[in-house]
Amino acid sequence: MEWEVYALRYGEQARTAGMNMIGSTDPHDLPMPLDFYVWLLRSGPRTILVDTGFRAVGAPERGRRILRQVEDGLAELQCDPAGVRDVIITHLHYDHAGNLDLFPAATFHLQEREMGFATGRHMCVGAIRHAYDVEDVVKMVRALYQDRVRFHAGEGEVAPGVSVHHVGGHTDGLQMVRVETQRGPVVLASDASHFYANMERGLTFPIVFNLGEMAAGWAKAHKLAGAKDRVIPGHDPRVRALYPAVPGTGGETVALHRPPVGEG
Repeated sequence: MEWEVYALRYGEQARTAGMNMIGSTDPHDLPMPLDFYVWLLRSGPRTILVDTGFRAVGAPERGRRILRQVEDGLAELQCDPAGVRDVIITHLHYDHAGNLDLFPAATFHLQEREMGFATGRHMCVGAIRHAYDVEDVVKMVRALYQDRVRFHAGEGEVAPGVSVHHVGGHTDGLQMVRVETQRGPVVLASDASHFYANMERGLTFPIVFNLGEMAAGWAKAHKLAGAKDRVIPGHDPRVRALYPAVPGTGGETVALHRPPVGEG
């Protein structure tokens, strides 16, 4: 089964290159802003959402700016959140697992290791738990008790042509998503690599639980995709420059199942 894949930008943050890469030695710490995305997969009448974005509550304190609400971006693609049946959560950081209440009918697909990580002993360390929002984690626990969580251990199929793959690194239970499209398999790397530059320069993002796993994840992403131009980083503004914009979205949503059209 082939799928359409859309990247929907909903927020942004001003940052510099030195904030995004461990080991960067560039003497000119140039602007390197962060984009925030959710991803919509569609095949015929079926839709799957990858990640749910962050909530408005707490965003200013974290220095993040919401450009549009996630539900508004989905509406531009004629997607009603209330009707989405499957939501893949790549990991439980606040900017990937907020807004869970928008999807009351959804089953959430999550690595078992991520739930254990987000509710276990490592959350006693402030630097590790900082990127988690306790309310989002509690909502996922509540969904579990409502029989709305499907755990994966390593690799798993969500639907024909859509699979999840544990990678770790950024968090203990981070997973990537591989999607069959008309141009071949596209891998949504999520925070296995925030930017193309992390992979290209071999410099990891500073929020990392296991540095070795994060570095190994780049090769895993390329192997799953079969081509470098089919690996999509989780936060890079270049994605919107590289891929064709969906009409009517003001350039905020791009089609990843189409071949790249720009140099970024």
